[in-house]
Amino acid sequence: MTKTKILVTGGSGFIGSNLVHELNNRGHEVWLCDLMHSEKKNFVRCDVGKYHQVERLFETHDFDYVYHAAAEYGRWNGEDYYENLWQTNAEGTKNILRMQEKKKFRLIFFGSAEVYGDYEGVMREDIMDTIPIKQMNDYAISKWVNEMQILNSASMFKTESVRVRLFNVYGVGEHYTPYRGWIPKFIYNSLKNEPYTVYLGHKRTLEYVEDLCRAFANIIDNFKPGEIYNLGGDTQYEIKYVSDLILKNLNKDDSKVTYKEAEPFTTKIKTPDSSKAKKDLNFKLTISAEEGIKRTVEWFKKLYSNQTGN
Repeated sequence: MTKTKILVTGGSGFIGSNLVHELNNRGHEVWLCDLMHSEKKNFVRCDVGKYHQVERLFETHDFDYVYHAAAEYGRWNGEDYYENLWQTNAEGTKNILRMQEKKKFRLIFFGSAEVYGDYEGVMREDIMDTIPIKQMNDYAISKWVNEMQILNSASMFKTESVRVRLFNVYGVGEHYTPYRGWIPKFIYNSLKNEPYTVYLGHKRTLEYVEDLCRAFANIIDNFKPGEIYNLGGDTQYEIKYVSDLILKNLNKDDSKVTYKEAEPFTTKIKTPDSSKAKKDLNFKLTISAEEGIKRTVEWFKKLYSNQTGN
């Protein structure tokens, strides 16, 4: 395999850090950037929302590929901190595209299944070409804006990019905050003996982060400019089933859990079609939900044991 020079923006984040590990294991020269300073090898401090910081990074390095993972994540984070969301997600992606137009590296963009909005059918990548979709929050809208910017750049400047839409990625490395997803929230609250809510009318696929990062890393071996890929599993899991798995792994009951019928302003069931990613990227889920939740819970226990007394 040819050794390539790769940048991962947001490389200290949950998925970014796992991807850096996967790419390093494959022998590539991997660089990462993020908001903070760091002692990590090949690390550059860079806020993608600040053009001059991005420009300085690309003036001193030539990359073959850029995995653009840096983003403000989540619906409620996007409501409470919308200035950060729009600067990082929309302006940040535009800044990366400006560099791509000059330097001609190939871009892999971390998108989101949130762009499918209120659509309730099978989520194929070309749905938005034929059916009007209503994105239901600023985070989702920003991710769709990013995709439009990428398409416009390809049309005007002949840049080459691949867009990937993520569904419900979970696993080791996802620290808890009140704005993270429901799995880390369930685990953390259970560890702390704090209440949380389970919506009974909802189902989600589950993709363990290591499986996802293998597919991401495979993109550079079969790069198809302009392609879009869903990375979502085939099995739908009741939210309650996952909550029960977490409680079982923590040897706890559900006395702190409140059950409600449905959560407003969110899709009840997301059904991805990931057939293209299976064919082009050898995307497959090798870690079962049961094993993945077990690993994630064990990691949380080690990380937060001093806080919880467990």
